[in-house]
Amino acid sequence: MTTKTNISTRAMSERATAGIASLFLGISMVFMVGLSHISAVHNAAHDTRHAIGFPCH
Repeated sequence: MTTKTNISTRAMSERATAGIASLFLGISMVFMVGLSHISAVHNAAHDTRHAIGFPCH
């Protein structure tokens, strides 16, 4: 039998896992684009990088 406490703990665990995965994905994307040497990728993200203060030159 599942109690309310077990459901709440499970939901928190799933939210924490999703949050950590999202954070890792976001950071990975910023650094992959930020450190890319491909001109098309650099030009596509150039203004955004300067807006958030990420050095690209």
